[in-house]
Amino acid sequence: MHCPYCRNSDSKVLDSRTTDDGGSIRRRRQCPSCERRFTTIEQMQLVVVKRSGVVEPFNRDKVINGVRKACKGRPVSEDQLARLGQLVEDSLRTLGQPEIPADEVGVAILGPLRELDQVAYLRFASVYRQFRSVEDFEAEIALLRIEQEPTGIEPLIPDRAADNKMSTFVPHRLTPARERPEPP
Repeated sequence: MHCPYCRNSDSKVLDSRTTDDGGSIRRRRQCPSCERRFTTIEQMQLVVVKRSGVVEPFNRDKVINGVRKACKGRPVSEDQLARLGQLVEDSLRTLGQPEIPADEVGVAILGPLRELDQVAYLRFASVYRQFRSVEDFEAEIALLRIEQEPTGIEPLIPDRAADNKMSTFVPHRLTPARERPEPP
């Protein structure tokens, strides 16, 4: 580790701490030459093992660019793409494996992309899962529809407009011709 002040190639570690999420180590260092202090952050490097066996470092920008193609023409902002890229990287880091198969990267993308935009999800899934026919699309769309159907166990969501309607609700009065006779 080179000193950022004098470029000396030696430094002494004064303190080491893991970050709150446990994904990196923060080290406080001191240069023996100029005696100035500086902080470094060391992070586990993720590598992706492709189907061909080629190993390359994980690149969040590559994930974002792939998803951006699926989102072309869709109402998805750059901020949303950046958040998705961060979610994918975080989920891969929580696996605790330094080498990630390329398939795992694709799986990590599918979940957040489904939540972000279903059309973009279908586009991405069709390439990732290698859809070969219209039936493949229909099956995936059917799954999306099933997931959207209410199951009857959803939590009640407060709705002030609906609550106001209920507080001013007046039960319907029967018309005079249909009034029930009073019991004697």
